[in-house]
Amino acid sequence: MPKISIIVPVYQVEKYLAKCVDSILDQTFTDFELILVDDGSTDRGPAMCDQYAKRDERVKVIHKKNGGLSDARNAGIDIAQGDYLGFVDSDDYIAADMYDLLYHDITKEQADLAICGIYDVYEGHEPKQKDTIRDVMNQQQAIKVIFEGNIVSVHAVNKLYRRAIFKKLRYPIGKYHEDSFVILDILEQCQKIVIDSQQKYFYYHREGSINTERFSPSQFDFIEAWQKNDTRLAKMYPQLADVGRQRVCFANFMVLDKLVRGHAEHDYSETKTIVHYLRSNFWFIMKNPIFTKQRKVSMILLTLSLRLYRVPVMIQKKHNS
Repeated sequence: MPKISIIVPVYQVEKYLAKCVDSILDQTFTDFELILVDDGSTDRGPAMCDQYAKRDERVKVIHKKNGGLSDARNAGIDIAQGDYLGFVDSDDYIAADMYDLLYHDITKEQADLAICGIYDVYEGHEPKQKDTIRDVMNQQQAIKVIFEGNIVSVHAVNKLYRRAIFKKLRYPIGKYHEDSFVILDILEQCQKIVIDSQQKYFYYHREGSINTERFSPSQFDFIEAWQKNDTRLAKMYPQLADVGRQRVCFANFMVLDKLVRGHAEHDYSETKTIVHYLRSNFWFIMKNPIFTKQRKVSMILLTLSLRLYRVPVMIQKKHNS
Protein backbone atom coordinates (compact mmCIF):
# COMPACT_ATOMS: atom_id res chain seq x y z
CA MET A 1 0.00 0.00 0.00
CA PRO A 2 1.23 3.54 -0.69
CA LYS A 3 2.34 5.73 2.19
CA ILE A 4 0.37 8.73 0.91
CA SER A 5 -2.84 9.14 -1.08
CA ILE A 6 -2.95 12.49 -2.92
CA ILE A 7 -6.45 13.51 -4.01
CA VAL A 8 -6.98 16.01 -6.85
CA PRO A 9 -10.52 17.06 -7.85
CA VAL A 10 -10.64 17.92 -11.56
CA TYR A 11 -13.26 20.20 -13.09
CA GLN A 12 -12.88 22.40 -16.20
CA VAL A 13 -9.14 22.96 -15.69
CA GLU A 14 -7.52 21.60 -18.85
CA LYS A 15 -5.38 24.74 -19.08
CA TYR A 16 -3.82 24.13 -15.65
CA LEU A 17 -4.06 20.38 -15.14
CA ALA A 18 -0.76 19.30 -16.67
CA LYS A 19 1.28 21.69 -14.52
CA CYS A 20 -0.54 20.48 -11.43
CA VAL A 21 -0.24 16.75 -12.10
CA ASP A 22 3.36 16.97 -13.34
CA SER A 23 4.37 18.76 -10.15
CA ILE A 24 2.93 15.86 -8.15
CA LEU A 25 4.42 13.08 -10.23
CA ASP A 26 7.83 14.80 -10.05
CA GLN A 27 7.88 14.70 -6.23
CA THR A 28 11.13 13.61 -4.62
CA PHE A 29 8.93 11.50 -2.33
CA THR A 30 7.64 8.74 -4.60
CA ASP A 31 5.66 6.31 -2.43
CA PHE A 32 2.19 7.66 -3.16
CA GLU A 33 -0.94 7.08 -5.16
CA LEU A 34 -2.46 9.99 -7.07
CA ILE A 35 -6.26 9.93 -7.23
CA LEU A 36 -7.61 12.19 -9.98
CA VAL A 37 -11.34 12.74 -9.51
CA ASP A 38 -13.00 13.89 -12.72
CA ASP A 39 -16.03 15.75 -11.37
CA GLY A 40 -18.05 15.70 -14.59
CA SER A 41 -15.71 17.91 -16.64
CA THR A 42 -16.77 18.64 -20.22
CA ASP A 43 -13.34 19.79 -21.44
CA ARG A 44 -10.23 17.71 -22.18
CA GLY A 45 -9.61 17.12 -18.46
CA PRO A 46 -11.11 13.60 -18.27
CA ALA A 47 -9.06 12.40 -21.24
CA MET A 48 -5.92 13.95 -19.78
CA CYS A 49 -6.56 12.10 -16.51
CA ASP A 50 -6.86 8.79 -18.35
CA GLN A 51 -3.63 9.49 -20.23
CA TYR A 52 -1.78 10.05 -16.98
CA ALA A 53 -3.15 6.76 -15.61
CA LYS A 54 -1.74 4.92 -18.65
CA ARG A 55 1.66 6.56 -18.23
CA ASP A 56 2.12 6.13 -14.47
CA GLU A 57 0.82 3.22 -12.41
CA ARG A 58 0.55 5.44 -9.34
CA VAL A 59 -2.34 7.34 -10.95
CA LYS A 60 -5.95 6.28 -10.37
CA VAL A 61 -8.89 8.00 -12.02
CA ILE A 62 -12.49 8.37 -10.88
CA HIS A 63 -15.09 9.64 -13.38
CA LYS A 64 -18.28 10.89 -11.74
CA LYS A 65 -21.19 13.26 -12.21
CA ASN A 66 -20.54 16.84 -11.19
CA GLY A 67 -21.08 17.27 -7.47
CA GLY A 68 -18.70 20.05 -6.52
CA LEU A 69 -15.33 20.21 -4.82
CA SER A 70 -16.41 18.61 -1.54
CA ASP A 71 -18.12 15.71 -3.30
CA ALA A 72 -15.03 15.10 -5.45
CA ARG A 73 -12.70 15.12 -2.44
CA ASN A 74 -15.02 12.73 -0.62
CA ALA A 75 -14.99 10.34 -3.58
CA GLY A 76 -11.20 10.30 -3.43
CA ILE A 77 -11.18 9.74 0.34
CA ASP A 78 -13.51 6.77 -0.10
CA ILE A 79 -10.98 4.80 -2.19
CA ALA A 80 -7.73 6.11 -0.69
CA GLN A 81 -5.30 3.40 0.46
CA GLY A 82 -2.47 5.48 1.95
CA ASP A 83 -1.56 5.81 5.60
CA TYR A 84 -1.74 9.58 5.08
CA LEU A 85 -3.93 11.83 2.92
CA GLY A 86 -3.05 14.98 0.99
CA PHE A 87 -5.12 17.27 -1.21
CA VAL A 88 -4.06 19.41 -4.16
CA ASP A 89 -6.42 21.62 -6.18
CA SER A 90 -6.12 21.05 -9.92
CA ASP A 91 -5.32 24.66 -10.86
CA ASP A 92 -2.47 24.84 -8.33
CA TYR A 93 0.98 23.22 -8.23
CA ILE A 94 3.52 22.20 -5.61
CA ALA A 95 7.27 22.32 -4.98
CA ALA A 96 9.14 19.11 -5.81
CA ASP A 97 9.91 18.40 -2.15
CA MET A 98 6.59 19.32 -0.55
CA TYR A 99 5.53 15.80 0.34
CA ASP A 100 9.08 14.91 1.36
CA LEU A 101 8.90 17.71 3.90
CA LEU A 102 5.41 16.88 5.14
CA TYR A 103 6.03 13.13 5.38
CA HIS A 104 9.32 13.66 7.22
CA ASP A 105 7.64 15.99 9.70
CA ILE A 106 4.57 13.87 10.40
CA THR A 107 6.50 10.63 10.83
CA LYS A 108 9.48 12.01 12.73
CA GLU A 109 7.21 13.66 15.29
CA GLN A 110 4.58 10.89 15.22
CA ALA A 111 2.05 13.63 14.59
CA ASP A 112 -1.53 13.59 13.32
CA LEU A 113 -1.13 16.53 10.96
CA ALA A 114 1.74 18.28 9.16
CA ILE A 115 1.40 21.72 7.57
CA CYS A 116 3.60 23.77 5.23
CA GLY A 117 3.34 27.32 3.89
CA ILE A 118 1.57 28.66 0.80
CA TYR A 119 2.57 31.06 -1.95
CA ASP A 120 -0.33 33.18 -3.23
CA VAL A 121 0.15 33.33 -6.99
CA TYR A 122 -1.45 36.10 -9.07
CA GLU A 123 -0.95 36.43 -12.81
CA GLY A 124 1.80 38.92 -13.54
CA HIS A 125 2.91 39.26 -9.92
CA GLU A 126 5.88 37.70 -8.12
CA PRO A 127 4.75 35.52 -5.17
CA LYS A 128 5.63 37.03 -1.79
CA GLN A 129 8.09 35.31 0.50
CA LYS A 130 6.87 35.05 4.08
CA ASP A 131 8.67 34.56 7.37
CA THR A 132 8.94 30.92 8.41
CA ILE A 133 8.56 28.98 11.62
CA ARG A 134 8.94 25.32 12.56
CA ASP A 135 7.19 24.08 15.66
CA VAL A 136 5.48 21.02 17.11
CA MET A 137 2.20 22.04 18.72
CA ASN A 138 -0.59 20.57 20.75
CA GLN A 139 -4.20 20.96 19.72
CA GLN A 140 -4.85 24.26 21.50
CA GLN A 141 -1.65 25.88 20.21
CA ALA A 142 -2.36 24.79 16.63
CA ILE A 143 -5.95 26.06 16.73
CA LYS A 144 -4.70 29.48 17.80
CA VAL A 145 -2.08 29.70 15.04
CA ILE A 146 -4.36 28.37 12.29
CA PHE A 147 -7.31 30.56 13.30
CA GLU A 148 -5.09 33.65 13.42
CA GLY A 149 -4.07 32.80 9.86
CA ASN A 150 -0.92 34.91 9.64
CA ILE A 151 1.53 31.98 9.51
CA VAL A 152 -0.50 29.08 8.10
CA SER A 153 -4.06 28.87 6.84
CA VAL A 154 -7.11 26.62 7.09
CA HIS A 155 -6.75 25.45 3.47
CA ALA A 156 -6.99 21.69 2.99
CA VAL A 157 -4.25 21.64 0.39
CA ASN A 158 -1.02 22.45 2.25
CA LYS A 159 -1.35 19.62 4.74
CA LEU A 160 -0.69 15.93 5.28
CA TYR A 161 -3.28 14.16 7.43
CA ARG A 162 -3.25 10.91 9.33
CA ARG A 163 -5.78 8.92 7.31
CA ALA A 164 -7.76 7.90 10.40
CA ILE A 165 -8.90 11.53 10.75
CA PHE A 166 -11.19 10.93 7.77
CA LYS A 167 -12.55 7.59 8.96
CA LYS A 168 -15.94 9.24 9.49
CA LEU A 169 -15.28 12.86 8.51
CA ARG A 170 -16.25 14.12 5.05
CA TYR A 171 -16.41 17.56 3.43
CA PRO A 172 -19.83 19.25 3.44
CA ILE A 173 -21.66 19.00 0.12
CA GLY A 174 -22.94 22.23 -1.38
CA LYS A 175 -20.89 24.60 0.78
CA TYR A 176 -18.33 27.15 -0.33
CA HIS A 177 -15.24 27.46 1.86
CA GLU A 178 -15.65 23.82 2.83
CA ASP A 179 -12.21 23.89 4.49
CA SER A 180 -13.50 26.36 7.07
CA PHE A 181 -16.46 24.13 7.93
CA VAL A 182 -14.29 21.09 8.80
CA ILE A 183 -11.13 22.62 10.27
CA LEU A 184 -12.25 22.18 13.88
CA ASP A 185 -13.47 18.63 13.16
CA ILE A 186 -9.96 17.88 11.92
CA LEU A 187 -8.09 19.58 14.75
CA GLU A 188 -10.30 17.95 17.39
CA GLN A 189 -8.80 14.63 16.28
CA CYS A 190 -5.20 15.87 16.43
CA GLN A 191 -3.06 15.65 19.54
CA LYS A 192 0.18 16.69 17.85
CA ILE A 193 0.58 19.02 14.85
CA VAL A 194 3.81 19.94 13.05
CA ILE A 195 3.96 23.33 11.39
CA ASP A 196 6.86 24.09 9.06
CA SER A 197 5.78 27.19 7.19
CA GLN A 198 8.29 26.94 4.36
CA GLN A 199 6.23 27.83 1.30
CA LYS A 200 5.87 24.68 -0.77
CA TYR A 201 2.35 25.04 -2.16
CA PHE A 202 1.55 27.47 -5.01
CA TYR A 203 -2.04 28.65 -4.68
CA TYR A 204 -3.06 30.12 -8.02
CA HIS A 205 -5.71 32.85 -7.90
CA ARG A 206 -7.13 32.53 -11.40
CA GLU A 207 -9.92 34.55 -12.97
CA GLY A 208 -13.15 32.71 -12.27
CA SER A 209 -11.82 30.89 -9.21
CA ILE A 210 -13.47 31.10 -5.80
CA ASN A 211 -11.20 34.02 -4.81
CA THR A 212 -11.65 36.15 -7.94
CA GLU A 213 -15.12 35.38 -9.29
CA ARG A 214 -18.10 37.74 -9.30
CA PHE A 215 -20.05 37.78 -6.06
CA SER A 216 -22.32 34.84 -5.33
CA PRO A 217 -24.63 34.44 -2.31
CA SER A 218 -22.69 31.25 -1.57
CA GLN A 219 -19.93 33.49 -0.24
CA PHE A 220 -22.05 34.08 2.85
CA ASP A 221 -21.14 30.47 3.76
CA PHE A 222 -17.76 31.83 4.88
CA ILE A 223 -19.36 33.84 7.67
CA GLU A 224 -21.61 30.92 8.62
CA ALA A 225 -18.64 28.58 8.93
CA TRP A 226 -16.69 30.88 11.23
CA GLN A 227 -19.68 31.76 13.37
CA LYS A 228 -20.12 28.03 14.00
CA ASN A 229 -16.41 27.63 14.71
CA ASP A 230 -16.53 30.56 17.13
CA THR A 231 -19.39 28.98 19.06
CA ARG A 232 -17.65 25.58 19.24
CA LEU A 233 -14.31 27.08 20.17
CA ALA A 234 -15.86 28.97 23.09
CA LYS A 235 -16.89 25.61 24.56
CA MET A 236 -13.64 23.78 23.75
CA TYR A 237 -11.18 26.48 24.82
CA PRO A 238 -12.83 29.54 26.43
CA GLN A 239 -9.36 31.11 26.71
CA LEU A 240 -9.29 31.31 22.88
CA ALA A 241 -12.50 33.33 22.67
CA ASP A 242 -10.72 36.33 21.16
CA VAL A 243 -9.23 34.11 18.45
CA GLY A 244 -12.67 32.89 17.41
CA ARG A 245 -14.08 36.42 17.44
CA GLN A 246 -11.13 37.68 15.40
CA ARG A 247 -11.81 35.04 12.77
CA VAL A 248 -15.51 35.97 12.54
CA CYS A 249 -14.45 39.59 12.01
CA PHE A 250 -12.04 38.46 9.32
CA ALA A 251 -14.78 36.45 7.59
CA ASN A 252 -17.07 39.48 7.58
CA PHE A 253 -14.28 41.61 6.11
CA MET A 254 -13.61 39.05 3.38
CA VAL A 255 -17.26 38.79 2.36
CA LEU A 256 -17.72 42.56 2.43
CA ASP A 257 -14.64 42.93 0.22
CA LYS A 258 -16.15 40.47 -2.27
CA LEU A 259 -19.47 42.32 -2.23
CA VAL A 260 -17.70 45.60 -2.95
CA ARG A 261 -15.43 44.16 -5.66
CA GLY A 262 -18.48 42.64 -7.34
CA HIS A 263 -20.43 45.94 -7.09
CA ALA A 264 -23.06 43.96 -5.18
CA GLU A 265 -23.04 45.62 -1.77
CA HIS A 266 -26.45 47.23 -2.40
CA ASP A 267 -28.01 44.03 -3.74
CA TYR A 268 -28.09 42.04 -0.48
CA SER A 269 -29.66 42.86 2.87
CA GLU A 270 -26.80 40.93 4.51
CA THR A 271 -24.51 43.87 3.76
CA LYS A 272 -26.13 45.92 6.52
CA THR A 273 -25.68 43.04 8.97
CA ILE A 274 -22.00 42.72 8.07
CA VAL A 275 -21.35 46.46 8.37
CA HIS A 276 -23.16 46.57 11.72
CA TYR A 277 -21.15 43.63 13.06
CA LEU A 278 -17.82 45.15 12.06
CA ARG A 279 -18.70 48.57 13.43
CA SER A 280 -19.79 47.00 16.72
CA ASN A 281 -16.33 45.38 16.94
CA PHE A 282 -14.43 48.56 16.08
CA TRP A 283 -12.24 48.72 19.20
CA PHE A 284 -11.65 44.96 19.24
CA ILE A 285 -10.34 45.19 15.66
CA MET A 286 -8.25 48.30 16.28
CA LYS A 287 -6.54 46.80 19.34
CA ASN A 288 -6.00 43.34 17.83
CA PRO A 289 -2.41 42.88 16.57
CA ILE A 290 -3.51 40.23 14.04
CA PHE A 291 -5.24 42.81 11.86
CA THR A 292 -2.90 44.74 9.56
CA LYS A 293 -2.54 48.51 9.46
CA GLN A 294 -4.29 48.52 6.09
CA ARG A 295 -7.22 46.60 7.54
CA LYS A 296 -7.47 48.97 10.47
CA VAL A 297 -7.48 51.97 8.11
CA SER A 298 -10.29 50.25 6.21
CA MET A 299 -12.15 49.79 9.48
CA ILE A 300 -11.89 53.50 10.24
CA LEU A 301 -13.23 54.30 6.78
CA LEU A 302 -16.10 51.87 7.29
CA THR A 303 -17.16 53.65 10.47
CA LEU A 304 -17.51 56.78 8.35
CA SER A 305 -19.25 55.24 5.33
CA LEU A 306 -19.36 52.17 3.13
CA ARG A 307 -18.57 54.41 0.18
CA LEU A 308 -15.19 55.33 1.71
CA TYR A 309 -14.51 51.67 2.54
CA ARG A 310 -14.83 50.91 -1.17
CA VAL A 311 -11.74 52.98 -2.05
CA PRO A 312 -8.95 50.74 -0.63
CA VAL A 313 -10.83 47.59 -1.68
CA MET A 314 -10.94 48.67 -5.32
CA ILE A 315 -7.29 49.79 -5.22
CA GLN A 316 -6.33 46.30 -4.02
CA LYS A 317 -8.48 44.70 -6.71
CA LYS A 318 -6.69 46.76 -9.38
CA HIS A 319 -3.30 45.77 -7.92
CA ASN A 320 -4.16 42.05 -8.16
CA SER A 321 -5.65 42.25 -11.65
